[in-house]
Amino acid sequence: MNARIEDYALIGDEQTTALVGRDGSIDWLCLPRFDSGACFAKLLGNEDHGYWRIAPKGQVTSTRRAYRPGTLVLDTEWETAEGAVRVTDLMPQRDRAPDVVRIVAGVSGHVTVRSTLRLRFDYGSIVPWMRRSDGQRVAVAGPDSVWLRTEPHVDMWGEDFGTHSEFTVTKGQQVAFVLTWHPSHEPRPPLIDPHETLRASVRGWRHWSSRCRYDGPYRDLVVRSLITLKALTYAPTGGIVAAATTSLPEEPGGVRNWDYRYCWLRDSTFTLGALLAAGYHREAEAWRDWLLRAVAGDPADLQIMYGLAGERRLPEWELPWLPGFAESTPVRVGNGAVDQLQLDVYGEVMDSLWLARTAGLPNKPHMWAIQRSLMDFLKSAWRQPDEGLWEVRGGRRQFVHSKVMVWVAADRAVRTLEEHPDLQGDLEGWRAMRDEVHREVCEQGYDHRRNTFTQYYGSRELDAALLLIPRVGFLPPDDPRVIGTVDAIRTGLDHGGFTRRYDIDAVGVDGMPGGEGAFLACSFWLAQALHATGRREEARELFERLVSLTNDVGLLAEEYEPDLGCQVGNFPQAFSHIALVNTALTLFGEDQAG
Repeated sequence: MNARIEDYALIGDEQTTALVGRDGSIDWLCLPRFDSGACFAKLLGNEDHGYWRIAPKGQVTSTRRAYRPGTLVLDTEWETAEGAVRVTDLMPQRDRAPDVVRIVAGVSGHVTVRSTLRLRFDYGSIVPWMRRSDGQRVAVAGPDSVWLRTEPHVDMWGEDFGTHSEFTVTKGQQVAFVLTWHPSHEPRPPLIDPHETLRASVRGWRHWSSRCRYDGPYRDLVVRSLITLKALTYAPTGGIVAAATTSLPEEPGGVRNWDYRYCWLRDSTFTLGALLAAGYHREAEAWRDWLLRAVAGDPADLQIMYGLAGERRLPEWELPWLPGFAESTPVRVGNGAVDQLQLDVYGEVMDSLWLARTAGLPNKPHMWAIQRSLMDFLKSAWRQPDEGLWEVRGGRRQFVHSKVMVWVAADRAVRTLEEHPDLQGDLEGWRAMRDEVHREVCEQGYDHRRNTFTQYYGSRELDAALLLIPRVGFLPPDDPRVIGTVDAIRTGLDHGGFTRRYDIDAVGVDGMPGGEGAFLACSFWLAQALHATGRREEARELFERLVSLTNDVGLLAEEYEPDLGCQVGNFPQAFSHIALVNTALTLFGEDQAG
Protein backbone atom coordinates (compact mmCIF):
# COMPACT_ATOMS: atom_id res chain seq x y z
CA MET A 1 0.00 0.00 0.00
CA ASN A 2 1.32 3.44 -0.90
CA ALA A 3 1.08 6.28 1.55
CA ARG A 4 -1.08 9.22 0.52
CA ILE A 5 0.71 12.01 -1.29
CA GLU A 6 -0.12 14.26 1.69
CA ASP A 7 1.94 11.96 3.92
CA TYR A 8 5.19 13.16 2.36
CA ALA A 9 7.49 16.05 3.16
CA LEU A 10 10.34 17.38 1.02
CA ILE A 11 14.03 17.77 1.75
CA GLY A 12 16.65 18.82 -0.78
CA ASP A 13 19.93 20.51 -1.59
CA GLU A 14 18.94 22.58 -4.66
CA GLN A 15 20.20 19.89 -7.00
CA THR A 16 17.90 17.06 -6.05
CA THR A 17 15.21 16.25 -3.50
CA ALA A 18 13.88 13.40 -1.39
CA LEU A 19 10.36 12.64 -0.14
CA VAL A 20 10.08 11.58 3.51
CA GLY A 21 6.92 9.86 4.73
CA ARG A 22 5.22 10.31 8.09
CA ASP A 23 6.44 6.81 8.93
CA GLY A 24 10.09 7.92 8.66
CA SER A 25 10.66 6.31 5.26
CA ILE A 26 12.43 8.08 2.42
CA ASP A 27 10.52 6.62 -0.54
CA TRP A 28 11.84 8.82 -3.37
CA LEU A 29 15.36 10.05 -4.04
CA CYS A 30 17.11 10.66 -7.36
CA LEU A 31 20.90 11.02 -7.30
CA PRO A 32 22.77 13.10 -8.17
CA ARG A 33 20.18 15.33 -9.94
CA PHE A 34 16.42 15.82 -9.98
CA ASP A 35 16.21 13.92 -13.27
CA SER A 36 18.63 11.10 -12.40
CA GLY A 37 17.51 7.53 -11.82
CA ALA A 38 15.93 7.02 -8.40
CA CYS A 39 17.79 4.94 -5.81
CA PHE A 40 14.64 4.95 -3.63
CA ALA A 41 11.56 4.33 -5.79
CA LYS A 42 9.12 2.82 -3.27
CA LEU A 43 6.90 5.83 -4.00
CA LEU A 44 6.10 4.24 -7.36
CA GLY A 45 6.36 0.63 -6.30
CA ASN A 46 7.00 -1.29 -3.11
CA GLU A 47 9.80 -2.01 -0.65
CA ASP A 48 11.70 -4.04 -3.25
CA HIS A 49 12.18 -0.85 -5.28
CA GLY A 50 14.20 0.97 -2.64
CA TYR A 51 13.58 2.99 0.53
CA TRP A 52 15.24 4.02 3.80
CA ARG A 53 13.19 3.95 6.95
CA ILE A 54 14.32 5.12 10.39
CA ALA A 55 11.61 4.88 13.04
CA PRO A 56 10.81 3.32 16.45
CA LYS A 57 10.84 -0.46 16.40
CA GLY A 58 7.77 -0.71 18.62
CA GLN A 59 4.23 0.55 18.26
CA VAL A 60 3.88 4.30 17.75
CA THR A 61 1.08 6.04 19.67
CA SER A 62 1.37 9.47 18.02
CA THR A 63 3.35 11.25 15.31
CA ARG A 64 4.19 14.94 14.99
CA ARG A 65 6.31 16.58 12.35
CA ALA A 66 7.19 20.07 11.20
CA TYR A 67 9.84 21.99 9.38
CA ARG A 68 12.01 24.16 11.57
CA PRO A 69 10.64 27.66 10.93
CA GLY A 70 12.06 29.25 7.79
CA THR A 71 14.01 26.14 6.75
CA LEU A 72 13.85 22.90 4.78
CA VAL A 73 14.99 20.94 7.86
CA LEU A 74 12.33 18.41 8.89
CA ASP A 75 11.71 17.12 12.43
CA THR A 76 9.52 14.04 12.95
CA GLU A 77 8.74 13.02 16.53
CA TRP A 78 7.13 9.75 17.58
CA GLU A 79 5.61 8.85 20.94
CA THR A 80 5.76 5.22 22.06
CA ALA A 81 4.90 3.43 25.28
CA GLU A 82 8.61 3.53 26.21
CA GLY A 83 9.24 7.20 25.43
CA ALA A 84 9.68 9.66 22.56
CA VAL A 85 12.24 9.98 19.80
CA ARG A 86 12.88 12.57 17.08
CA VAL A 87 14.45 12.15 13.64
CA THR A 88 15.78 15.27 11.91
CA ASP A 89 16.10 14.96 8.14
CA LEU A 90 17.96 17.29 5.79
CA MET A 91 20.09 17.46 2.67
CA PRO A 92 22.81 20.06 3.20
CA GLN A 93 24.09 22.35 0.47
CA ARG A 94 26.61 20.13 -1.26
CA ASP A 95 30.28 20.83 -1.73
CA ARG A 96 31.22 17.97 -4.04
CA ALA A 97 28.75 15.21 -3.27
CA PRO A 98 25.06 14.98 -2.26
CA ASP A 99 24.44 13.89 1.33
CA VAL A 100 21.33 12.81 3.21
CA VAL A 101 21.66 13.45 6.94
CA ARG A 102 19.31 11.80 9.44
CA ILE A 103 19.87 12.54 13.14
CA VAL A 104 18.08 10.41 15.72
CA ALA A 105 17.63 12.08 19.12
CA GLY A 106 16.12 10.69 22.29
CA VAL A 107 13.44 12.98 23.69
CA SER A 108 12.20 11.00 26.71
CA GLY A 109 12.33 7.50 28.11
CA HIS A 110 14.24 4.87 26.17
CA VAL A 111 13.20 4.04 22.63
CA THR A 112 14.55 1.28 20.39
CA VAL A 113 15.00 2.56 16.85
CA ARG A 114 15.44 0.53 13.69
CA SER A 115 17.02 1.62 10.40
CA THR A 116 16.30 -0.33 7.22
CA LEU A 117 18.08 0.71 4.03
CA ARG A 118 17.33 -0.86 0.67
CA LEU A 119 19.23 0.81 -2.12
CA ARG A 120 17.96 0.06 -5.62
CA PHE A 121 19.58 2.04 -8.41
CA ASP A 122 17.94 2.92 -11.76
CA TYR A 123 14.39 3.35 -10.45
CA GLY A 124 14.41 0.18 -8.36
CA SER A 125 15.76 -2.15 -11.03
CA ILE A 126 19.36 -2.70 -9.85
CA VAL A 127 20.44 -4.28 -6.53
CA PRO A 128 23.93 -2.94 -5.74
CA TRP A 129 26.86 -4.89 -4.33
CA MET A 130 27.24 -3.98 -0.64
CA ARG A 131 30.47 -4.29 1.33
CA ARG A 132 32.16 -2.99 4.47
CA SER A 133 34.97 -0.43 4.32
CA ASP A 134 36.59 1.42 7.24
CA GLY A 135 33.59 0.82 9.48
CA GLN A 136 31.16 2.04 6.82
CA ARG A 137 28.91 0.37 4.27
CA VAL A 138 29.45 1.06 0.62
CA ALA A 139 27.09 0.07 -2.21
CA VAL A 140 28.26 -0.03 -5.82
CA ALA A 141 26.49 -0.75 -9.10
CA GLY A 142 27.75 0.57 -12.42
CA PRO A 143 28.28 4.35 -12.24
CA ASP A 144 26.73 4.73 -8.76
CA SER A 145 28.37 4.44 -5.36
CA VAL A 146 26.73 5.20 -2.00
CA TRP A 147 28.38 5.26 1.43
CA LEU A 148 26.54 4.90 4.73
CA ARG A 149 28.04 5.74 8.09
CA THR A 150 26.91 6.59 11.61
CA GLU A 151 28.19 8.79 14.43
CA PRO A 152 28.70 7.22 16.92
CA HIS A 153 29.23 3.81 15.39
CA VAL A 154 26.19 1.55 15.26
CA ASP A 155 26.39 -2.11 14.27
CA MET A 156 24.82 -2.94 10.92
CA TRP A 157 23.97 -6.23 9.29
CA GLY A 158 22.78 -7.41 5.90
CA GLU A 159 19.48 -9.23 5.49
CA ASP A 160 17.00 -9.65 2.61
CA PHE A 161 19.19 -7.53 0.31
CA GLY A 162 19.03 -4.63 2.78
CA THR A 163 21.20 -3.04 5.45
CA HIS A 164 19.77 -2.97 8.96
CA SER A 165 20.67 -1.51 12.35
CA GLU A 166 18.97 -1.37 15.71
CA PHE A 167 19.84 0.70 18.77
CA THR A 168 18.27 2.36 21.81
CA VAL A 169 18.38 6.07 22.64
CA THR A 170 17.51 7.82 25.86
CA LYS A 171 16.86 11.50 26.51
CA GLY A 172 19.73 13.60 25.14
CA GLN A 173 21.41 10.78 23.19
CA GLN A 174 21.93 11.21 19.44
CA VAL A 175 22.90 8.96 16.56
CA ALA A 176 23.57 10.53 13.17
CA PHE A 177 23.32 8.69 9.85
CA VAL A 178 24.97 10.10 6.71
CA LEU A 179 24.34 8.69 3.25
CA THR A 180 26.64 10.03 0.52
CA TRP A 181 26.58 9.43 -3.24
CA HIS A 182 29.48 9.79 -5.66
CA PRO A 183 30.47 8.41 -9.08
CA SER A 184 31.80 4.91 -8.52
CA HIS A 185 35.01 5.59 -10.45
CA GLU A 186 35.99 8.42 -8.09
CA PRO A 187 37.35 8.19 -4.54
CA ARG A 188 35.05 8.66 -1.59
CA PRO A 189 34.39 12.37 -0.97
CA PRO A 190 35.47 14.03 2.31
CA LEU A 191 33.34 13.24 5.35
CA ILE A 192 30.98 15.90 6.66
CA ASP A 193 30.16 16.66 10.30
CA PRO A 194 26.41 15.94 10.50
CA HIS A 195 25.80 18.14 13.53
CA GLU A 196 27.67 21.15 12.18
CA THR A 197 25.93 20.56 8.86
CA LEU A 198 22.57 20.75 10.62
CA ARG A 199 23.48 24.03 12.31
CA ALA A 200 24.78 25.51 9.06
CA SER A 201 21.67 24.42 7.14
CA VAL A 202 19.34 26.01 9.67
CA ARG A 203 21.35 29.25 9.59
CA GLY A 204 21.50 29.31 5.81
CA TRP A 205 17.79 28.65 5.23
CA ARG A 206 16.70 31.16 7.86
CA HIS A 207 18.93 33.82 6.36
CA TRP A 208 17.39 33.12 2.96
CA SER A 209 13.76 33.09 4.14
CA SER A 210 14.27 36.29 6.15
CA ARG A 211 14.65 38.12 2.82
CA CYS A 212 10.96 37.61 2.03
CA ARG A 213 9.32 41.04 1.74
CA TYR A 214 5.75 39.79 2.09
CA ASP A 215 4.29 40.49 5.52
CA GLY A 216 0.57 39.97 4.96
CA PRO A 217 -1.91 37.24 5.94
CA TYR A 218 -0.79 33.63 5.56
CA ARG A 219 2.83 34.70 5.55
CA ASP A 220 4.01 31.31 6.85
CA LEU A 221 2.43 29.54 3.86
CA VAL A 222 3.85 32.10 1.44
CA VAL A 223 7.33 31.60 2.89
CA ARG A 224 6.89 27.83 2.79
CA SER A 225 5.91 28.06 -0.88
CA LEU A 226 8.97 30.19 -1.64
CA ILE A 227 11.22 27.73 0.21
CA THR A 228 9.67 24.92 -1.85
CA LEU A 229 10.34 26.88 -5.03
CA LYS A 230 13.94 27.36 -3.92
CA ALA A 231 14.22 23.63 -3.20
CA LEU A 232 13.01 22.87 -6.75
CA THR A 233 15.73 25.11 -8.21
CA TYR A 234 18.75 23.47 -9.79
CA ALA A 235 21.37 25.78 -8.31
CA PRO A 236 24.15 25.27 -10.90
CA THR A 237 21.98 26.69 -13.71
CA GLY A 238 19.04 28.50 -12.08
CA GLY A 239 16.49 26.22 -13.77
CA ILE A 240 13.37 25.38 -11.74
CA VAL A 241 11.75 21.97 -12.13
CA ALA A 242 7.96 21.70 -12.23
CA ALA A 243 7.93 19.04 -9.49
CA ALA A 244 10.19 16.65 -7.64
CA THR A 245 8.57 13.51 -9.01
CA THR A 246 7.48 11.57 -12.04
CA SER A 247 4.27 9.63 -12.63
CA LEU A 248 2.28 10.52 -9.53
CA PRO A 249 -1.17 10.07 -11.08
CA GLU A 250 -3.72 12.76 -11.85
CA GLU A 251 -6.27 10.02 -11.25
CA PRO A 252 -5.49 7.10 -8.89
CA GLY A 253 -5.30 3.97 -11.00
CA GLY A 254 -5.26 6.01 -14.22
CA VAL A 255 -2.80 6.55 -17.06
CA ARG A 256 -2.24 10.31 -16.79
CA ASN A 257 1.18 9.87 -15.24
CA TRP A 258 3.86 12.27 -16.45
CA ASP A 259 7.45 13.19 -15.64
CA TYR A 260 7.63 16.73 -14.22
CA ARG A 261 11.34 16.86 -13.32
CA TYR A 262 12.02 19.39 -16.07
CA CYS A 263 11.71 23.15 -16.57
CA TRP A 264 8.60 24.49 -18.31
CA LEU A 265 8.55 27.85 -20.09
CA ARG A 266 4.85 28.24 -19.16
CA ASP A 267 5.97 28.81 -15.55
CA SER A 268 8.38 31.60 -16.42
CA THR A 269 6.31 34.77 -15.99
CA PHE A 270 4.50 33.49 -12.90
CA THR A 271 7.80 32.44 -11.35
CA LEU A 272 9.55 35.72 -12.10
CA GLY A 273 6.61 37.71 -10.76
CA ALA A 274 6.51 35.76 -7.50
CA LEU A 275 10.28 35.98 -6.94
CA LEU A 276 10.49 39.68 -7.76
CA ALA A 277 7.49 40.67 -5.66
CA ALA A 278 8.75 38.69 -2.68
CA GLY A 279 12.19 40.28 -2.86
CA TYR A 280 14.26 37.47 -4.39
CA HIS A 281 15.95 39.33 -7.23
CA ARG A 282 19.02 37.09 -7.38
CA GLU A 283 16.88 34.01 -7.89
CA ALA A 284 14.75 35.85 -10.45
CA GLU A 285 17.86 36.87 -12.36
CA ALA A 286 19.19 33.29 -12.31
CA TRP A 287 15.86 32.02 -13.71
CA ARG A 288 15.87 34.76 -16.37
CA ASP A 289 19.42 33.82 -17.37
CA TRP A 290 18.48 30.12 -17.57
CA LEU A 291 15.57 31.13 -19.80
CA LEU A 292 17.82 33.09 -22.16
CA ARG A 293 20.23 30.17 -22.50
CA ALA A 294 17.45 27.62 -23.01
CA VAL A 295 15.63 29.51 -25.78
CA ALA A 296 18.78 30.55 -27.65
CA GLY A 297 18.87 29.20 -31.19
CA ASP A 298 16.38 28.96 -34.03
CA PRO A 299 13.07 30.42 -32.78
CA ALA A 300 11.20 27.81 -34.82
CA ASP A 301 12.71 25.20 -32.49
CA LEU A 302 11.48 26.78 -29.27
CA GLN A 303 10.36 24.02 -26.90
CA ILE A 304 7.76 24.08 -24.15
CA MET A 305 10.20 22.53 -21.66
CA TYR A 306 13.90 21.87 -21.24
CA GLY A 307 16.22 19.93 -18.99
CA LEU A 308 17.88 21.35 -15.90
CA ALA A 309 20.69 22.91 -17.90
CA GLY A 310 18.58 23.58 -20.98
CA GLU A 311 18.87 20.09 -22.50
CA ARG A 312 16.47 19.62 -25.39
CA ARG A 313 16.17 15.86 -25.79
CA LEU A 314 13.81 14.47 -23.15
CA PRO A 315 12.53 11.25 -24.77
CA GLU A 316 9.60 9.57 -23.05
CA TRP A 317 9.81 5.89 -22.08
CA GLU A 318 8.16 3.55 -19.62
CA LEU A 319 9.37 1.56 -16.59
CA PRO A 320 7.34 -1.66 -16.72
CA TRP A 321 8.87 -3.11 -13.54
CA LEU A 322 7.26 -0.39 -11.39
CA PRO A 323 3.58 -0.99 -10.52
CA GLY A 324 2.99 2.74 -10.00
CA PHE A 325 1.58 4.85 -7.19
CA ALA A 326 -1.84 3.43 -6.30
CA GLU A 327 -1.35 0.96 -9.18
CA SER A 328 -1.30 3.81 -11.70
CA THR A 329 0.57 2.75 -14.81
CA PRO A 330 2.48 3.30 -16.93
CA VAL A 331 5.32 4.88 -14.98
CA ARG A 332 7.02 7.26 -17.39
CA VAL A 333 10.46 8.87 -17.57
CA GLY A 334 10.99 11.77 -19.95
CA ASN A 335 8.13 13.71 -21.47
CA GLY A 336 6.88 13.33 -25.03
CA ALA A 337 5.15 16.71 -24.89
CA VAL A 338 8.58 18.25 -25.43
CA ASP A 339 7.95 17.86 -29.19
CA GLN A 340 4.63 19.70 -29.18
CA LEU A 341 3.99 23.10 -30.72
CA GLN A 342 2.63 25.50 -28.13
CA LEU A 343 2.46 29.06 -29.41
CA ASP A 344 1.72 30.39 -25.93
CA VAL A 345 5.35 29.86 -24.89
CA TYR A 346 6.43 32.71 -27.18
CA GLY A 347 4.15 35.02 -25.22
CA GLU A 348 5.38 33.68 -21.92
CA VAL A 349 9.02 34.21 -22.86
CA MET A 350 8.36 37.74 -24.15
CA ASP A 351 6.32 38.56 -21.06
CA SER A 352 9.04 37.22 -18.76
CA LEU A 353 11.78 39.22 -20.43
CA TRP A 354 9.61 42.35 -20.45
CA LEU A 355 8.94 41.86 -16.73
CA ALA A 356 12.64 41.34 -16.05
CA ARG A 357 13.52 44.53 -17.90
CA THR A 358 10.75 46.50 -16.16
CA ALA A 359 11.86 45.24 -12.74
CA GLY A 360 15.37 46.50 -13.36
CA LEU A 361 17.20 43.19 -13.55
CA PRO A 362 20.64 43.69 -15.10
CA ASN A 363 20.27 43.70 -18.85
CA LYS A 364 21.93 41.16 -21.12
CA PRO A 365 23.30 42.55 -24.40
CA HIS A 366 21.82 39.72 -26.47
CA MET A 367 18.40 39.69 -24.81
CA TRP A 368 16.65 42.04 -27.23
CA ALA A 369 18.19 40.29 -30.23
CA ILE A 370 16.65 37.01 -29.04
CA GLN A 371 13.29 38.72 -28.54
CA ARG A 372 13.36 40.22 -32.03
CA SER A 373 14.13 36.80 -33.48
CA LEU A 374 11.19 35.26 -31.61
CA MET A 375 8.88 37.99 -32.91
CA ASP A 376 10.10 37.59 -36.48
CA PHE A 377 9.16 33.92 -36.35
CA LEU A 378 5.85 34.46 -34.54
CA LYS A 379 4.73 37.11 -37.02
CA SER A 380 4.54 34.47 -39.74
CA ALA A 381 3.63 31.45 -37.57
CA TRP A 382 0.95 32.66 -35.15
CA ARG A 383 -2.01 31.53 -37.27
CA GLN A 384 -1.03 27.85 -36.93
CA PRO A 385 -3.05 25.51 -34.70
CA ASP A 386 -1.14 24.06 -31.74
CA GLU A 387 -1.46 21.66 -28.80
CA GLY A 388 -2.08 24.46 -26.31
CA LEU A 389 -1.03 25.16 -22.75
CA TRP A 390 -2.33 21.87 -21.37
CA GLU A 391 -0.35 19.66 -23.75
CA VAL A 392 -3.39 17.80 -25.04
CA ARG A 393 -2.70 14.69 -27.07
CA GLY A 394 -5.84 14.85 -29.18
CA GLY A 395 -4.46 16.92 -32.04
CA ARG A 396 -3.78 20.58 -32.76
CA ARG A 397 -6.49 23.24 -32.61
CA GLN A 398 -6.83 27.02 -32.63
CA PHE A 399 -6.64 27.34 -28.85
CA VAL A 400 -7.81 30.72 -27.62
CA HIS A 401 -5.31 30.93 -24.77
CA SER A 402 -2.48 30.36 -27.25
CA LYS A 403 -3.71 33.26 -29.37
CA VAL A 404 -4.09 35.48 -26.32
CA MET A 405 -0.45 34.78 -25.48
CA VAL A 406 0.53 35.59 -29.07
CA TRP A 407 -1.14 38.95 -28.43
CA VAL A 408 0.91 39.22 -25.21
CA ALA A 409 4.11 38.64 -27.19
CA ALA A 410 3.26 41.41 -29.65
CA ASP A 411 2.08 43.73 -26.90
CA ARG A 412 5.25 43.33 -24.84
CA ALA A 413 7.40 43.87 -27.94
CA VAL A 414 5.51 47.08 -28.74
CA ARG A 415 5.66 48.35 -25.17
CA THR A 416 9.38 47.62 -24.96
CA LEU A 417 10.05 49.71 -28.06
CA GLU A 418 7.77 52.49 -26.83
CA GLU A 419 9.60 52.63 -23.50
CA HIS A 420 13.07 52.13 -25.02
CA PRO A 421 13.13 53.99 -28.36
CA ASP A 422 16.87 53.34 -28.66
CA LEU A 423 16.10 49.69 -29.43
CA GLN A 424 15.50 48.58 -33.00
CA GLY A 425 12.39 46.67 -34.09
CA ASP A 426 9.33 46.49 -36.32
CA LEU A 427 7.12 48.72 -34.18
CA GLU A 428 4.38 49.31 -36.74
CA GLY A 429 4.35 45.69 -37.89
CA TRP A 430 4.04 44.42 -34.33
CA ARG A 431 1.29 46.92 -33.56
CA ALA A 432 -0.64 45.71 -36.58
CA MET A 433 -0.09 42.10 -35.55
CA ARG A 434 -1.28 42.85 -32.01
CA ASP A 435 -4.46 44.46 -33.33
CA GLU A 436 -5.16 41.62 -35.77
CA VAL A 437 -4.73 38.92 -33.13
CA HIS A 438 -6.97 40.79 -30.70
CA ARG A 439 -9.67 41.23 -33.30
CA GLU A 440 -9.56 37.57 -34.38
CA VAL A 441 -9.73 36.24 -30.80
CA CYS A 442 -12.71 38.45 -29.98
CA GLU A 443 -14.50 37.35 -33.16
CA GLN A 444 -13.67 33.64 -33.35
CA GLY A 445 -12.84 32.71 -29.75
CA TYR A 446 -15.86 34.29 -28.09
CA ASP A 447 -19.34 32.81 -27.74
CA HIS A 448 -21.75 35.79 -27.90
CA ARG A 449 -24.76 33.74 -26.90
CA ARG A 450 -23.19 32.49 -23.67
CA ASN A 451 -21.01 35.58 -23.10
CA THR A 452 -17.79 33.65 -22.63
CA PHE A 453 -14.51 32.98 -24.37
CA THR A 454 -14.09 29.33 -25.33
CA GLN A 455 -11.31 26.77 -25.37
CA TYR A 456 -10.70 26.98 -29.13
CA TYR A 457 -12.23 28.73 -32.11
CA GLY A 458 -15.82 27.69 -32.77
CA SER A 459 -16.09 25.42 -29.74
CA ARG A 460 -18.42 25.37 -26.74
CA GLU A 461 -15.79 24.04 -24.33
CA LEU A 462 -14.26 26.16 -21.58
CA ASP A 463 -10.64 26.54 -20.52
CA ALA A 464 -9.49 27.77 -17.11
CA ALA A 465 -6.45 29.39 -18.75
CA LEU A 466 -8.87 32.06 -20.01
CA LEU A 467 -9.05 33.33 -16.43
CA LEU A 468 -5.69 34.93 -17.24
CA ILE A 469 -7.18 37.29 -19.86
CA PRO A 470 -7.41 40.25 -17.45
CA ARG A 471 -4.13 39.37 -15.76
CA VAL A 472 -2.14 39.65 -18.99
CA GLY A 473 -3.98 42.81 -20.04
CA PHE A 474 -5.84 41.44 -23.07
CA LEU A 475 -9.07 42.95 -21.70
CA PRO A 476 -9.77 44.96 -18.54
CA PRO A 477 -11.34 43.15 -15.56
CA ASP A 478 -14.59 45.13 -15.82
CA ASP A 479 -15.20 44.13 -19.46
CA PRO A 480 -18.51 42.21 -19.62
CA ARG A 481 -16.80 39.49 -21.68
CA VAL A 482 -14.26 38.95 -18.89
CA ILE A 483 -16.93 38.81 -16.21
CA GLY A 484 -18.97 36.40 -18.33
CA THR A 485 -15.95 34.17 -18.87
CA VAL A 486 -15.11 34.09 -15.17
CA ASP A 487 -18.70 33.18 -14.33
CA ALA A 488 -18.86 30.48 -17.02
CA ILE A 489 -15.61 28.86 -15.87
CA ARG A 490 -16.58 29.11 -12.23
CA THR A 491 -19.76 27.13 -12.94
CA GLY A 492 -18.85 24.99 -15.93
CA LEU A 493 -15.46 23.74 -14.69
CA ASP A 494 -16.39 23.43 -11.02
CA HIS A 495 -15.24 20.25 -9.30
CA GLY A 496 -16.21 20.10 -5.66
CA GLY A 497 -15.80 23.83 -5.17
CA PHE A 498 -12.51 24.00 -7.05
CA THR A 499 -11.64 24.33 -10.75
CA ARG A 500 -10.74 21.86 -13.48
CA ARG A 501 -8.40 22.91 -16.29
CA TYR A 502 -10.93 22.09 -19.02
CA ASP A 503 -13.70 19.63 -19.80
CA ILE A 504 -11.87 16.31 -19.99
CA ASP A 505 -14.99 14.66 -21.43
CA ALA A 506 -14.95 16.85 -24.53
CA VAL A 507 -14.75 14.49 -27.50
CA GLY A 508 -11.32 14.29 -29.09
CA VAL A 509 -9.74 17.32 -27.39
CA ASP A 510 -7.81 15.63 -24.62
CA GLY A 511 -6.83 12.46 -26.41
CA MET A 512 -6.41 10.52 -23.15
CA PRO A 513 -8.72 8.13 -21.26
CA GLY A 514 -9.75 8.62 -17.65
CA GLY A 515 -10.10 11.76 -15.58
CA GLU A 516 -8.24 14.09 -13.27
CA GLY A 517 -8.79 16.22 -10.20
CA ALA A 518 -9.27 19.95 -9.78
CA PHE A 519 -6.16 21.82 -10.93
CA LEU A 520 -4.88 23.87 -8.01
CA ALA A 521 -3.15 26.61 -10.01
CA CYS A 522 -6.38 27.19 -11.96
CA SER A 523 -8.32 27.37 -8.71
CA PHE A 524 -5.93 30.05 -7.48
CA TRP A 525 -6.37 31.86 -10.81
CA LEU A 526 -10.12 31.88 -10.20
CA ALA A 527 -9.54 33.53 -6.84
CA GLN A 528 -7.44 36.20 -8.56
CA ALA A 529 -10.08 36.70 -11.25
CA LEU A 530 -12.86 37.05 -8.67
CA HIS A 531 -10.76 39.63 -6.87
CA ALA A 532 -10.08 41.53 -10.09
CA THR A 533 -13.79 41.61 -10.98
CA GLY A 534 -14.74 43.07 -7.61
CA ARG A 535 -15.86 39.95 -5.74
CA ARG A 536 -13.23 40.20 -3.07
CA GLU A 537 -14.94 38.33 -0.25
CA GLU A 538 -15.60 35.39 -2.56
CA ALA A 539 -11.98 35.50 -3.70
CA ARG A 540 -10.71 35.41 -0.15
CA GLU A 541 -13.06 32.58 0.79
CA LEU A 542 -11.80 30.50 -2.13
CA PHE A 543 -8.19 31.29 -1.26
CA GLU A 544 -8.76 30.16 2.32
CA ARG A 545 -10.28 26.89 1.15
CA LEU A 546 -7.35 26.35 -1.19
CA VAL A 547 -4.66 26.90 1.42
CA SER A 548 -6.54 24.54 3.74
CA LEU A 549 -5.63 21.78 1.25
CA THR A 550 -1.91 22.06 2.05
CA ASN A 551 -0.65 19.09 4.00
CA ASP A 552 0.60 19.32 7.58
CA VAL A 553 3.94 20.78 6.42
CA GLY A 554 2.44 23.25 3.93
CA LEU A 555 2.94 21.41 0.62
CA LEU A 556 0.68 21.08 -2.43
CA ALA A 557 0.56 18.65 -5.32
CA GLU A 558 -0.61 19.52 -8.82
CA GLU A 559 -4.28 18.71 -8.24
CA TYR A 560 -6.89 17.89 -5.59
CA GLU A 561 -9.58 15.25 -5.94
CA PRO A 562 -12.65 16.37 -3.94
CA ASP A 563 -14.41 13.03 -4.39
CA LEU A 564 -11.55 11.24 -2.62
CA GLY A 565 -10.47 14.10 -0.37
CA CYS A 566 -6.81 13.84 -1.35
CA GLN A 567 -4.09 15.48 -3.39
CA VAL A 568 -3.20 13.96 -6.77
CA GLY A 569 -0.52 14.59 -9.38
CA ASN A 570 3.18 15.27 -9.06
CA PHE A 571 4.42 16.64 -5.74
CA PRO A 572 5.26 19.17 -4.59
CA GLN A 573 4.19 21.18 -7.61
CA ALA A 574 5.96 24.46 -8.34
CA PHE A 575 2.97 25.78 -10.33
CA SER A 576 0.66 25.34 -7.32
CA HIS A 577 3.04 27.07 -4.93
CA ILE A 578 3.77 29.91 -7.36
CA ALA A 579 0.01 30.42 -7.72
CA LEU A 580 -0.38 30.48 -3.94
CA VAL A 581 2.27 33.20 -3.62
CA ASN A 582 0.90 35.32 -6.46
CA THR A 583 -2.68 35.01 -5.20
CA ALA A 584 -1.68 36.11 -1.70
CA LEU A 585 0.06 39.13 -3.21
CA THR A 586 -2.99 39.90 -5.36
CA LEU A 587 -5.58 39.54 -2.61
CA PHE A 588 -3.75 41.22 0.21
CA GLY A 589 -2.10 44.06 -1.65
CA GLU A 590 1.34 44.89 -2.86
CA ASP A 591 1.74 47.17 0.14
CA GLN A 592 2.26 43.95 2.11
CA ALA A 593 5.29 43.09 -0.02
CA GLY A 594 7.73 45.80 0.90
